[in-house]
Amino acid sequence: MSECGCDSVCNTAPPDPGYRLALWIALVLNALMFGVEIVASLQAQSVSLLADAVDFLGDAGNYGVALFVLGLAPVWRSRTALWKGWLMVGFGVFVLGMSAWQWSAGIVPEPFIMGWVSLLALAVNVGVAALLYAHRQGDAQARSVWLCSRNDALGNIAVMGAAAGVWATAHGWPDIAVALVLAGLALTSGASVIRHAKQELRTNGL
Repeated sequence: MSECGCDSVCNTAPPDPGYRLALWIALVLNALMFGVEIVASLQAQSVSLLADAVDFLGDAGNYGVALFVLGLAPVWRSRTALWKGWLMVGFGVFVLGMSAWQWSAGIVPEPFIMGWVSLLALAVNVGVAALLYAHRQGDAQARSVWLCSRNDALGNIAVMGAAAGVWATAHGWPDIAVALVLAGLALTSGASVIRHAKQELRTNGL
């Protein structure tokens, strides 16, 4: 098998120290923001903020996995990216379910908590995305990490918009609408990572 021979180990490029450091910073920041957002989402009763909190947790795990596979054979990086793609799809399905529950419960979230916390989250995610920008054109593993960071920043802007919509209308539908957008973003990005990873695996004869 190709992953057992020298081609899968000897030709593996050494990990980029700058990329490793960026991943460690991203891991710590995402773990911290998960804690902040999970508390804030419960206080605000916001499904879009909860979705963003769960996404922070998933991304912290993704960055941890990315650190683990640095320096491994390309086939293992592709397999990890495939798993992460399915995780992103699973996150999208979870958000869809939470949105349906929020709609049936008729809950109106607290917009000010949503707005301030999403602004903090945006600052964190823009910083992380900037750190990882130079590595976005790598293999499926690096691409999945970049997509997660980009999606997070876009998601934070959307949550801020939801907070403004809830404040202006005194209804919960803007919160649910943004949650649906986040779900769609996770589904499409996950599908993109899955396709990219499968293509790499086919190239390696797997």
